[in-house]
Amino acid sequence: MAGHSKWNNIKHKKEKTDAQRGKIFTKIAKEISVAVKAGGADPMTNSRLAACIAKARANNMPNDNVNRLITKAAGGDGAVYEEVRYEGYGTRGVAVIVNAATDNRNRIASEMRLYFDKYGGNLGTTGCVEYLFTDCGTVVVKRSNTATEEAVMEAALGAGAEDFEVLDDVFVVKTAPSDVFAVSEVLTEAGFEVLSCEADKEPSMWVTLDTPEDVRLMKLLLSHLEDNDDVTEVFHNWSNAE
Repeated sequence: MAGHSKWNNIKHKKEKTDAQRGKIFTKIAKEISVAVKAGGADPMTNSRLAACIAKARANNMPNDNVNRLITKAAGGDGAVYEEVRYEGYGTRGVAVIVNAATDNRNRIASEMRLYFDKYGGNLGTTGCVEYLFTDCGTVVVKRSNTATEEAVMEAALGAGAEDFEVLDDVFVVKTAPSDVFAVSEVLTEAGFEVLSCEADKEPSMWVTLDTPEDVRLMKLLLSHLEDNDDVTEVFHNWSNAE
């Protein structure tokens, strides 16, 4: 089930990206701003910014846009975003972690509470589900005639990847969070198509929802969380997400 679950979550993220490109760019811009202000404008010494850049490239954000955002954040221009995290449970105990970058902590807190309460879950305290996830980097590479299992695995492991998995028509490369940018760059330069690249959280266990009502509520919760302008990332351990 784990491999199937990983691929469903990856496809779900990519479909949202394709359907809402402008909203994704806005979210990435906020992530870049937070990363620069936390660790500086040099991706060589700021692994978090490097991961943001890799994510931007995987989502086809123009390099000029990325560079302007970095320069703007480094110069102290633009809105100041505060990084916040919320943890809770969806229906039937599905663990959910929400990362957000906001200029209004009260507003986002109220919205998070509303979403969880309305769609069969409850907002928890800091750390209530974090222990169920492990931080990692995830690079997804499309399989092709040239991007074979052997070729991608050799390049990925040579670049410092920690794990490699074949899922349907893609390869999933796992790295340390700080290495995701470097590994993605090596794979891109080798001519492979990187579909997504980001700092990630890997669940240690998965929860399956069996009833149509539970599935409906979980879909609505995730949809509202992901559509919120302040939310930058949503992680969960729902195994049969679509």
